[in-house]
Amino acid sequence: MDGTAAYNPRTVEEVFRDFKGRRSGMIKALTHDVEEFYQQCDPEKENLCLYGFPNEQWEVNLPAEEVPPELPEPALGINFARDGMPEKDWLSLVAVHSDAWLLAVAFYFGARFGFDKTDRKRLFNMINDLPTIFEVVSGSGGGKKQSKEKSSVSNHSSNKSKSGSKGRASEPVKYSKDMASKDEDDEGLEEEDEEEHGDALCGACGENYGADEFWICCDICEKWFHGKCVKITPARAEHIKQYKCPSCSSNKRPRP
Repeated sequence: MDGTAAYNPRTVEEVFRDFKGRRSGMIKALTHDVEEFYQQCDPEKENLCLYGFPNEQWEVNLPAEEVPPELPEPALGINFARDGMPEKDWLSLVAVHSDAWLLAVAFYFGARFGFDKTDRKRLFNMINDLPTIFEVVSGSGGGKKQSKEKSSVSNHSSNKSKSGSKGRASEPVKYSKDMASKDEDDEGLEEEDEEEHGDALCGACGENYGADEFWICCDICEKWFHGKCVKITPARAEHIKQYKCPSCSSNKRPRP
């Protein structure tokens, strides 16, 4: 990963220049070089990350071996979700994680080199004047559209939990807290989940179902898995229309 730590920006302007270079590289991967990026994110490989470099280049690679790493690490295992959702949704998911990573790197430098409140605010304002990677990749221009997307995701998640789809992801704790207006419905969902999965075993680790744990079911083999065992988070599950477990994904013919 040459270039990841080619230099250490020490001023607000240098950190912002570093941010813009890394951002440009990641945007290039998700737009102009998207076919190459897609092919490199092979689900058959180990956990992969998308890196952006200050020289506006990008790279898909394994995470740094140093513990702790010299810089914050990007989202791990982006390749595992590639075939589990439409390509556009997957690229949007990678874009969101890339935005989070860029902010983490920028404010890591800020903390390391002692930026005060004024410097941090100035850095954030400079960054905030740029469109996010997600906005560039998805074509989203502002808050109204994002609000609609959030509402759509919430409705989709609610419908998914109430339907008979085997690919639904169950997380009763989340819904009971985040959707206060539906507390009674959520309690019913929790009881249904407990009854439905009470005897279920995780297809990965073999452990029993727990009502306070996030689970997801494979639409192909119909086995249930702990989200942590297959590296699927509740946020990622909201974007997956048809979930395939690692075993079923490995049986899928590669994209030409």
